[in-house]
Amino acid sequence: MNYIAKTTGMTVRTLLCDSPGTIASSARNYIQAELAGLTGDRHYGHTALANARYPYPRNTEIRNSRQVSIISVEEMESVAAEIGVPHILPEWLGANLLVSGIPSLTLVPPSSRFHFQGGAVLVIQGENDPCSYPGKLIQEQFPEIPRLSPAFISAAIHKRGLVAWIEKAGKIATGEEFTAEIAEVFDYMQFLK
Repeated sequence: MNYIAKTTGMTVRTLLCDSPGTIASSARNYIQAELAGLTGDRHYGHTALANARYPYPRNTEIRNSRQVSIISVEEMESVAAEIGVPHILPEWLGANLLVSGIPSLTLVPPSSRFHFQGGAVLVIQGENDPCSYPGKLIQEQFPEIPRLSPAFISAAIHKRGLVAWIEKAGKIATGEEFTAEIAEVFDYMQFLK
């Protein structure tokens, strides 16, 4: 893999999705990354069941490439301003990592790697498309503002963050720096012309 850039970011919060019946996550001082996922997280496992995001019948067992959800402070501030709320907490999005310092985080290409000081390495699978579940949690926080769920979906396109899988086990702590190796993007369609 060719990398075109290296940059440094900061882990602002670490969280786990560990509450039954909700996508919401809860803050931790650190999270433990294993090859099967984040210890204690509802997305833990080498495999997962397909949902509407995949071209397979629902509940088909597939490789789990969505073990970790990453969002950025900067993009959430932008989305919050666009939909008219004072803030959007990572808990409401079911995020595992809230980071800062990576410009246009959601546009970081697949196969990029995030290296954490505690040894963990995440490989970016791709953009986390916005959906209605976080929008409903945001709506619950601000019931006086109508139609926040659809507004969130529109505002969060290309700003909802990334999903990743764990390539190397280790610990990821709140407040630690990490290095992002940005993968080279190859335009396959341009090559065919």
